[in-house]
Amino acid sequence: MERQTNYIFITGGVVSSLGKGIISASIGNLLQARGYKVTIQKFDPYINIDPGTLNPYEHGECYVTMDGMETDLDLGHYERFTGIHTTRNNSVTTGRIYKTVIDRERRGDYLGKTIQVVPHITDEIKHRMLREDTGEEHLDFVITEVGGTIGDIESAPFMEAIRQLRWQLGRRAVNVHLTYVPYLKAAEEMKTKPTQHSVKELQSMGVQPDILVLRTERHLDDAMRMKVASFCNVDLDCVILSEDMPSIYEVPVSMLHQGLDTAILRKTGMPVDGAPAMQSWQDFLDKLHSATREVCIGLVGKYDLQDAYKSIRESLTLAGIYNDAKVQLRFINSEQITRENVSDRLAGMDGIVICPGFGQRGTEGKILAAEYTRTHDIPTFGICLGMQMMVIEFARDVLGYEDANSREMDEQTPHNVIDLMEEQKTVTQKGGTMRLGAYPCELRSGSRAAEAYGESCVIERHRHRYEFNNVYKEEFEQKGMQCVGVNPQASLVEIVEVSSHRWYIGTQFHPEYVSTVLHPHPLFMSFCKACIH
Repeated sequence: MERQTNYIFITGGVVSSLGKGIISASIGNLLQARGYKVTIQKFDPYINIDPGTLNPYEHGECYVTMDGMETDLDLGHYERFTGIHTTRNNSVTTGRIYKTVIDRERRGDYLGKTIQVVPHITDEIKHRMLREDTGEEHLDFVITEVGGTIGDIESAPFMEAIRQLRWQLGRRAVNVHLTYVPYLKAAEEMKTKPTQHSVKELQSMGVQPDILVLRTERHLDDAMRMKVASFCNVDLDCVILSEDMPSIYEVPVSMLHQGLDTAILRKTGMPVDGAPAMQSWQDFLDKLHSATREVCIGLVGKYDLQDAYKSIRESLTLAGIYNDAKVQLRFINSEQITRENVSDRLAGMDGIVICPGFGQRGTEGKILAAEYTRTHDIPTFGICLGMQMMVIEFARDVLGYEDANSREMDEQTPHNVIDLMEEQKTVTQKGGTMRLGAYPCELRSGSRAAEAYGESCVIERHRHRYEFNNVYKEEFEQKGMQCVGVNPQASLVEIVEVSSHRWYIGTQFHPEYVSTVLHPHPLFMSFCKACIH
């Protein structure tokens, strides 16, 4: 008889940004290590259809799945921790829920009924939480992270859906509630009252948490855990601490030592046999702890916040660890780079990443950075818009087209070495209309990129509207910038490199989306190696 699917709902209280995504990914990691088939999904309560149109200052980076869905950055954590390939079914927003229901109403599917939050919106939420009609193979566990904080008006329909599913599924549904336990310096005490209030709010919605994960900057003793357990109606062994760790990749091991995975298995009635197979993960952590060298890499971009380039940062960190090095990342604001200060801004960097983005702001600074690193033989990795800035700089400085540019920045440029993709010229809507998702790329034999990958054809994820203009391809290659990666169907240039340089490569795609803890991306590995040596 086929095993039934169990459902784990991750909710958060007190404040946002406690790390629900890391806890969700860690649970997935541990259950996988026990041999269970798992997926993780994110439900976000905002009304945007997806994060694709959101400013990174609002929501951090936009992560792209293999099937071309623009999603929340937490899906990047899910993939890095578990190696699963998420899809559009793993990211749901209030906007998508309402759009689906409203579209049905317009078609007349509800036969004249009054459409209400309960049951119509909540039924659609439940349908997606249960992953009905996705056509996927049997799953042992579906982990659902609900964005926002308990008590937010926006998340109320999601909590009502979870309440209904808890009754419907019985012990097959488990709620893991993440809260914050602050330390009051004046009183020199940890305070559990915010957690008690958060759980009370959750209970008022009809949901009793099974497991509490307490986010804290200081260790809580067993007496404090007992107090939380008794006030919140939770078993003592189901009160788990999530303390600050030197690395997010140590969180699964911390959760394992506290029995978070075994608590979930007991609650769902699943067998708890032996220990999870965590050797590969432990080997990675050993490398992390034993890395001795330091390498300093500059991120040249316009978004001065960690989450804007989250996957790039993590990909560099992982590649550094596998190269026995601790990567020190430094943000370099491209808007502030001038010809006069570029050498000072890039001073001390072992390598430079020219970051992706959209729009004109900060692009001239990226072009100046690309020129400096190319002429000073500093390892350079350009991603998406970063690659395009490397192309424009080469056209201006080497090909002699001083007015070369992208149609995105200057529609009237006579030398549009970067041009709008043909299929994009009739597009008027912004959301979900770019070239998105996985496409093949054929690599030129003997190129540095092919050497890094160790294969002749790869599949990478994209998110862009503009492309290298093939009219100039021969001219670029004659002058030393080789187009070494090309999409076989569209002849779209995916990778450029200057082979005479120590390491100077630009990719139109986003390699950071497929770099995981156990399988760091080969281009990041090759780049970090060049930065170290």
